[in-house]
Amino acid sequence: MRKTVIITGGNSGIGLAMAHELARQGAIVCLACRDQGKAAAARQEILQRTPGAQVELYKLDLSSFKAIHAFAQAFGQRHDRLDALINNAGAVPIRQQFTQDGFELQFGGNYLGPFLLTHLLMPFLQVAADEGGVGQGDARIVHLSSIAHNLGRIDLDTAKGRKPYRVLPAYAQSKLGNLMFSHALARKLPAGITSQAMHPGGVASPIYRELPRWQYAVMRPFLIGPERPGKLAAELAIGANRRGENGGYFSIQHPRIVSSAAKDLAMQEALYKQSCIWTGVTPLSKLISLGKAA
Repeated sequence: MRKTVIITGGNSGIGLAMAHELARQGAIVCLACRDQGKAAAARQEILQRTPGAQVELYKLDLSSFKAIHAFAQAFGQRHDRLDALINNAGAVPIRQQFTQDGFELQFGGNYLGPFLLTHLLMPFLQVAADEGGVGQGDARIVHLSSIAHNLGRIDLDTAKGRKPYRVLPAYAQSKLGNLMFSHALARKLPAGITSQAMHPGGVASPIYRELPRWQYAVMRPFLIGPERPGKLAAELAIGANRRGENGGYFSIQHPRIVSSAAKDLAMQEALYKQSCIWTGVTPLSKLISLGKAA
């Protein structure tokens, strides 16, 4: 049976590299993208390189809770199971922007959006996890964090805006949030579902499109192509050698450093609890309990 994999932001950069690798390995690749024109172009590129690949397009805007709910419903109309979710999409706006729900864009789009999406897709992951018996299957969640998380700290008071706004602290907080969410999930997920995080390295990708040209020109010689992190993400998502691994943090480049803040269990729980309130989802432990009771 073909694995079904969702990639957020799979139309360019690292996400597109993931899509190419997963298509090459025979997965059903679901590109969840905001720009449908770019997504269609990405699909054509994948099909040209891998004839016969199964690539589906979905509209997803991670800066809108309403749009995330709509995506989950659209996915459910075509599939009843999900083998892997790769939370890849991200934004690094130079000037402060806000999501449709009033959150600072990097915190809301890079962290809260994937948080909500992951919870909404849990029933589909559970089907894959229970294949062959409860908890006997294999479903995975992969989060793209960053080495920049080491510069971040969680300040819930900045969730709806920063004064003054500085791009790097905002980005670092969102990436720290991604890693803390991955660690929290690793403890909370039922048997058969795992959560891993990765730092893709400094990659020449469109995420830097808003940087001043001179700044990008300085950075460019130190950036790598998206192919290596794309292969790592695909391996974490469906690689047989990664089955059962849970709670890890991987990196293309070294050293692979996890900050003390990312390991703070109390802050992980506080962030998780508040994120459930903000996004309106039921905490995962309660979902599992309800499922067992049913």
